[in-house]
Amino acid sequence: MDEFVYFVTSPNMETSKKLASVLVGEKIAACVNIIPSITSVYWWKEKIEESNENLLIIKTVRANQDKLKEAIRKKHPYDTPECVGFPIQDGLEKYLEWIHASVQ
Repeated sequence: MDEFVYFVTSPNMETSKKLASVLVGEKIAACVNIIPSITSVYWWKEKIEESNENLLIIKTVRANQDKLKEAIRKKHPYDTPECVGFPIQDGLEKYLEWIHASVQ
């Protein structure tokens, strides 16, 4: 499969919507779901931190992975933003075709 899902966290809804608009507007991603108000617990600068964040679920294709990561590096306010991708192993064929059509 050539389709990927990326998880990216962001500090607030304004940032989430800006990132989503850039990714979809530039046809880097077919769709971005924003899940508001998650709690993240993580190590940062030698201590445990806890933050309220949003989770972006980004659907794209292999060919756009570098563009997606570059857009996150440039537009994200965090020094080290979460940006992890996973290949989509299975899905409705029509939906996967839609992903491809949406990013071309």
